[in-house]
Amino acid sequence: MSGANSSSLTPGFFILNGVPGLEAAHIWISLPFCLMYIIALVGNVGLIYLISHEEALHRPMYYFLALLASTDVTLCTTTVPNMLCIFWFNLKEIDFNACLVQMFFVHMLTGMESGVLMLMALDRYVAICYPLRYATILTNPVIAKAGLATFLRSVMLIISFTFLTKRLPYCQGHLIPHTYCDHMSVAKVSCGNVKVNAIYGLMVALLIGVFDICCISASYTMILRAVVSLSSADARNKAFSTCTSHICAIVITYVPAFFTFFTHRFGGHIIPHHIHIIVANLYLLLPPTMNPIVYGVKTKQIREGVIKFLFGDKTGLT
Repeated sequence: MSGANSSSLTPGFFILNGVPGLEAAHIWISLPFCLMYIIALVGNVGLIYLISHEEALHRPMYYFLALLASTDVTLCTTTVPNMLCIFWFNLKEIDFNACLVQMFFVHMLTGMESGVLMLMALDRYVAICYPLRYATILTNPVIAKAGLATFLRSVMLIISFTFLTKRLPYCQGHLIPHTYCDHMSVAKVSCGNVKVNAIYGLMVALLIGVFDICCISASYTMILRAVVSLSSADARNKAFSTCTSHICAIVITYVPAFFTFFTHRFGGHIIPHHIHIIVANLYLLLPPTMNPIVYGVKTKQIREGVIKFLFGDKTGLT
């Protein structure tokens, strides 16, 4: 009997409502998101292609950048096509299990993105503080193991979201006021106790986000000490310049992430819900869109690689 009741409280589908309160503007809202998605696809796929084919970019820093680009393009592809279907064709229905799968990939990939940014900070630390041992410390097997460990950490911590969400009873309707299936947005539709979901979500945020930020902060503290101790101003400027792209990527990723995290838990009655939804979408789209641009503009080797690809080998890239 309890099994039948549990089954009857599991919905067959959810309705993703888009941006609540701005339904009339969905078409206009979709245009910048569509443009950002196209830029993200072209930029990240181009970056992966360039790094894989250009021998001068076969270095640890660029391998981590290729991993970040792969994560970014997969992350935005997990949500944006479905979001555009909501905005353009009013296709708001999503299967319950498909919603759980999307939720898993969204959170797993954002966790992966945070981990890759942490690995890139460690890469900069080794490159600046131990330049003579850089190639021997960050060998290809070490890079592969670090990437695999980051992936497995994210999978193992996020997989529980699906089980915690699936166990909940849903008797308050099927409407999710969002453009994609986010863990707490889905959990709040339930008529059950979501305290465990909220506590576990906070714990995951601490284990992934706070841990990675602490590692990034520690890396840059040691980098700053090493750079300041250099006697040459040119050497200091060159060392700092190798970090600017990564620092920009950190800001682009973590600022909307923190805004989304804290408004979900503490600012629900202060921040208008449509602002929260738009920023939550920017959180998934802004890093994939901006990272290839930032690295393309700031990194000489990538600029030269793009010019070589577009116009032939006229730059003397080595």
